[in-house]
Amino acid sequence: MLPTPSVESKTSWTVTCVALGIMTLSFGSPWILIIALKPVAAELGGTRSIPALASALAWFGQGLGGIIMGRAADAIGVRWTVIFGAVMICIGLVLSSGGATWQLLLGHGLFIGVLGNGGINAPFYVYVSRWFDRRRGSALALISSGGYIAGAVWPNVFEPAIASIGWRETMLWYGLMELIVIVPLALTYLKPPPEHPMVTLPGASETHARVFGLTPNAVYVPLVAASLLCCVTMSMPQGHLVALCSDIGIKPSHGAAMLSLLLGAGIISRQVWGVISDRIGGLRTLLVSSAAQAAGMTGFLLTQDEVGLFAVSAAFGLGFAGLVPAYVLTIRELFPANEASWRVPTLLLFSGIGMGTGGWLAGSLYDYFGFYAPAFAAGVASNLLNFALIAALVFRQKFVAVHA
Repeated sequence: MLPTPSVESKTSWTVTCVALGIMTLSFGSPWILIIALKPVAAELGGTRSIPALASALAWFGQGLGGIIMGRAADAIGVRWTVIFGAVMICIGLVLSSGGATWQLLLGHGLFIGVLGNGGINAPFYVYVSRWFDRRRGSALALISSGGYIAGAVWPNVFEPAIASIGWRETMLWYGLMELIVIVPLALTYLKPPPEHPMVTLPGASETHARVFGLTPNAVYVPLVAASLLCCVTMSMPQGHLVALCSDIGIKPSHGAAMLSLLLGAGIISRQVWGVISDRIGGLRTLLVSSAAQAAGMTGFLLTQDEVGLFAVSAAFGLGFAGLVPAYVLTIRELFPANEASWRVPTLLLFSGIGMGTGGWLAGSLYDYFGFYAPAFAAGVASNLLNFALIAALVFRQKFVAVHA
């Protein structure tokens, strides 16, 4: 029997790198509010829950918009949803720069979230996965690094920019840059993906009546729930590390550097997780990465000094980075390719809800208790529930394999 020809080519990696660059820019937009959390809160009466809620709505909106835009990308092409998304992010930043509560919530939730990153994030995961059939895990890990490259690079740009020209002007200039860079890239490089030969993916049956001996949704629903739970934990240090450092006497610039270290470690380790997932599969990668994230999150409860927080930040970044692309890879391994346009965005919606919930919950618990330890403890508990769900699926996978 002749080997199945691969759809992968140099163009596959060119498209992937362009997607990575666009996501690095698009995911920079919510970080302005995160870095400016304290000055924005000061203008709103001192409460941090409002800017935290705006950031949460950006995550939630991105996931919700991904379902709508995923279908649109199938119909009109990802090029046009990406261009539309860039325009909407620009509008969202302009609106948010007004500074009123309703402007922050609407600008981040609807324009940056639903219409902006919603048109870029989920459509890109499905789009790039269709350019690959052998190194799909590595490609997905690469584009999913866009959010963490954004977090590693932009805080160090935004912190001095906000100090120099203010957070409002920073939003306006960044919104303009989104348009200048993303629109030409999308028009030039985002071509239709190649047609895949008809093959059965590992872990999936041809008829797809059962997955691990269960109905497809009996496996899919725990995956979705697990993605929500892990992202509650994942978002807490990312959204509140700079504020935490300021609270305990660490310079804001050092807090921004700490956040960059966390996300920089995630960028590097995510590529390693991608190679691992190509070898052991998405589901087992999820299990190992979940355990690593739980250990890192526990570290934030055990240290409050600057050196210790730098070390814990690096460890957390190394641990959590394998999770999101492994969820997408797991879906592509276990379910038919023609279901990707709704299964992937739906899962990313719930992971976005988790990111938003974690950021908002940490801000609300801080407002209530006056310190971050209760929030981080809640993050550890959420991660342990995530681990239990993934472990149950891995056990079921092994059970079916043994009794097949």
